[in-house]
Amino acid sequence: MSINSAEILFVKCVKDGIPNRDPLNDSDARRIFGEEDGRISLSDVSIKRDVRDYVLAKYPDGGGDKKDFVFCREERTEDGELLGRGTLAQRILERAGRSSKTDVRKNLMEVAFDVRVFGAVYSVKNGTFHQTGPVQFGWAHSLHPVQTKYVQGTVVMPSKDIKEGESGKEKGSQQGTIWTTYTLPFAVFAMPGVINASIAAETGVSPDDVELLLEGLWKGTQHRQARGRGIQQPLFLIHVEYSDPFYRIGYLEDYIKIHPERSVWLGSIPPTSIRDIALNVTDLGRVIRNCPKVARVRYWTHPEVKMNGDLPAEHCTPW
Repeated sequence: MSINSAEILFVKCVKDGIPNRDPLNDSDARRIFGEEDGRISLSDVSIKRDVRDYVLAKYPDGGGDKKDFVFCREERTEDGELLGRGTLAQRILERAGRSSKTDVRKNLMEVAFDVRVFGAVYSVKNGTFHQTGPVQFGWAHSLHPVQTKYVQGTVVMPSKDIKEGESGKEKGSQQGTIWTTYTLPFAVFAMPGVINASIAAETGVSPDDVELLLEGLWKGTQHRQARGRGIQQPLFLIHVEYSDPFYRIGYLEDYIKIHPERSVWLGSIPPTSIRDIALNVTDLGRVIRNCPKVARVRYWTHPEVKMNGDLPAEHCTPW
């Protein structure tokens, strides 16, 4: 069964961590708008990782139909060596009961969720292909300026172990290791996404794949477990499907606003929890209502988030 071209807008928040750090900036938050603008950003790669990790955790054996394996992942040998693309593809196809010697591209699209949905770059000796995915995410940007904090702490265990000195006595450190990191108290991000029906037909994306993608965005955010990335929560997700496969409203993130305004976020008492904010979707509702090519609209919300404005859409219960 085919799917409709569509747009996605996903809003999530984080407390006490930075979801996607910049290794070129001392692992501080990614700033692609500059210091004066103040917003920080998350790459589309990090959010695809959340979806992949959720699907991998839910269907480690590919699911009942052996079609939901995840190709882009970390897998090691018993000796701890990382598997390369070729061996990883071979092992997935073997687990799915497929041959790795004939048409790897076609077989991988049939058994690997992320290859069908996000595409893949496969480059091994005597077998290379580049498949564009029908689902593309944009970068997620904070809806407000963010001031990160540089903090320091100590762990009780030193990094260096004790050693026997010349006198025969054991010598070691007198204190634990000092750590430093950037963090932020609270921030809200909006990420756009598009689904191309023509490419989806090419890769074999089904309506079930789209449902798993939406579920993965929501629950993959909650599934994410890493101290430095903070505690994250999904707040709002909307899926706008079109009757015309070549149409889109575009830039849905530009039609939502967050309350309070910029000056409050830069003040001495910025918001620190979901209860301190509200999302205004009035403009988003207006453009959807006036669009003649909308086929179906669904949205999901966190139970604690306040919404201002109405959406001409089905309000669904989160997974």
